[in-house]
Amino acid sequence: MKPDIHPKNYRNVVFKDISCDHMFLTKSCIETKDTIKWEDGNEYPLVKLEISNMSHPFYTGKMKLIDTAGRVDKFNTRYRKAAEKATEQE
Repeated sequence: MKPDIHPKNYRNVVFKDISCDHMFLTKSCIETKDTIKWEDGNEYPLVKLEISNMSHPFYTGKMKLIDTAGRVDKFNTRYRKAAEKATEQE
């Protein structure tokens, strides 16, 4: 193995799925400014995820729409405006 190729800040990090509030502790070198107090009483860096294995339809078997950024609403608003313009021009 090559020396000095691994990151120096490899540590315990909590990942939180914000769509279902599932959290897990694992090692990572990802940078984050957020922290959270874990079950063992220690404070760890926190990384927020939109989808994990607990909320992804492939793993859960449930088809549910997760729209954390409001993308569907934005699309519907744009489509509605375009449809109204097309109706006015006719």
